[in-house]
Amino acid sequence: MGMSGLTLLYALLFYLATLLLVVGVGYRIYVYSRTPAPLKIPTTPAPITRSGVVMRMARELFLFESLFKSNKWIWIFGWMFHFGLFLVLARHLRYFTQPVWGWVVLIQPFGKYASFLMVAGLLGLWARRFLVDRVRYISTPSDHLMLALLLAIGLSGMSMSFLDHTDIISLKAFALGLMYFDWQPLPADPLLLVHLFLVASLMIVFPISKLLHAPGVFFSPTRNQVDNPRESRHLAPWAAQLEK
Repeated sequence: MGMSGLTLLYALLFYLATLLLVVGVGYRIYVYSRTPAPLKIPTTPAPITRSGVVMRMARELFLFESLFKSNKWIWIFGWMFHFGLFLVLARHLRYFTQPVWGWVVLIQPFGKYASFLMVAGLLGLWARRFLVDRVRYISTPSDHLMLALLLAIGLSGMSMSFLDHTDIISLKAFALGLMYFDWQPLPADPLLLVHLFLVASLMIVFPISKLLHAPGVFFSPTRNQVDNPRESRHLAPWAAQLEK
C-alpha cells in the first residue's frame, strides 16, 4: 500500500474511532443520567451537605479515597497507572497544538518517563487478576483484554520514545491535518502504525467496556448522594410523577 493509501486508511480509522468514542460515551452518560435511584444509599460515613458531596467526589477522583481504605496495594498500582496515564496524555497534547502550550512544554520530560509508572501500575493491576483468588474468580476475558490493550499501547509508545524513534514532525503534521481536514502523509514506521491502531481500537471499544467507570463514578448513588434521609425524603423523579 502506498503512502497516500496508508494516510487515507488511518485518517478514516481515527475519524470513525472519534465518532464512536464521542457518541458512545455521550449515550452512556445519557443512560446513566436517566437511571433512577429510588433509594437513599450513600456509603457511610457520608457527607450531609452538597458541598460535602463535592469534596467527597473530588477526593474520589483525585485520591481514590475508597480504594485507599479498602486495599492499599491496589490503590498504589491504580494511582501509579492513572497518574502516569494523565502525564502521558498531557504530553501528547504537543501533537495537537500549534504553538505548543507552555505548560505542555514543561511537562515533556515528566510525561516521557511517566510511561514507566503507567506500565508498572498496569502490570500490578493485571497481576492481581491472576494472584488474588476472589479477583481471579470474577475476572472475565474482556478484563484481561482491556489490560493487555492498555499495556500494548504503553509498551509500543515507550519503544518509540526510547528504542526506535519516529518522525515526530511528520506525525504532528498528520495529527493537525486530521483536526483541520487537511490530511498530511503519515510516517510509515511499523511501530508507529501498530501504536496508532491500538489507540484507535481502544477509542472504539471504550464506550462498551468497563473503562466507563471514568464518567460512571459521577452517577454512583453511593457517592453522589447527601446523607440526609431524616431531614429530607428521597423521592426518585419517576416516583414523584406517580404521586401527582
